[in-house]
Amino acid sequence: MDTGITTTTVLAYLERYQPASLKLCSLLDKPARRRVPVTIDYLGFTVPDRFIVGYGIDYAQQYRQLPEIYALEE
Repeated sequence: MDTGITTTTVLAYLERYQPASLKLCSLLDKPARRRVPVTIDYLGFTVPDRFIVGYGIDYAQQYRQLPEIYALEE
């Protein structure tokens, strides 16, 4: 979860279908970058405002294959 803009848009779209319930799960949250409020129902970790890679998250098509999550040095 970064700015929350995309997530808010997707949640609003899904709400139009009137689901019986809708919960948000996020592995990582960067609250320092939030631009719109979002309630995360299930959260793995809160991380600082740094670029995160690994575990499927990439930077310029690199680091995606790392088996753990890392913050890139500046």
